[in-house]
Amino acid sequence: MKQLIILLLLIIAFIIGFGKYQQYKRYNSPKVDYKTEKKLDLEYYNQELVLNYHKAIEDLNSFVMMQWTVHDIDVRTPEYDDEETKIAVAKYVDKLAIIKYYEVKLEKSASLKQSGLSNKEIQFLEETGTDLKAYQHRQEVDKIKSMFNANEKMIYGQKSALIYEVQKRLVANGLDIKVDGLYKIETLNAIKIFEEKNNLFADGFLDVLTLDALFK
Repeated sequence: MKQLIILLLLIIAFIIGFGKYQQYKRYNSPKVDYKTEKKLDLEYYNQELVLNYHKAIEDLNSFVMMQWTVHDIDVRTPEYDDEETKIAVAKYVDKLAIIKYYEVKLEKSASLKQSGLSNKEIQFLEETGTDLKAYQHRQEVDKIKSMFNANEKMIYGQKSALIYEVQKRLVANGLDIKVDGLYKIETLNAIKIFEEKNNLFADGFLDVLTLDALFK
């Protein structure tokens, strides 16, 4: 009789203990706050996107907590494979995908800023669909073209940074000339050959059309 009473007491203790454990588990879920190790640009030019990113994280954290406390489902590492769990996990994946989408943009922006770009330049890249390499090339070309003055005709024996850059482009186009920044007969003839190949007026002098063709 005594043993039966002890057994009943043990069963009651187990039931109470299990209930307490379930209650503790329900209201003391593991850490649900989403964190990332990625370097993100939170000073991104589009602050609405940054705000939406933070909202998406709050939405995800709330969803994870709700599923844990209400339905006893850890959507991050589910223990079961029932239909309710599958639906909850699918919703979790969708919410996580939104966060990852924002992170790709913010991580790329942070990388571009490390390369020296400003918010305005990053916005230009995104809106035009230009990649960083093409943008930097365009900037370099614009600097070279800024040295050209259409009102000043090139003089034989003239030496300049513009001629040096033109000679480099002529060499890149297969012409074998000396790259020394001097405008002499060798460079004049090379420009003329290039102009002929590109259906331009072949006079061996630089003009806007020749420059555009050289640095396209």
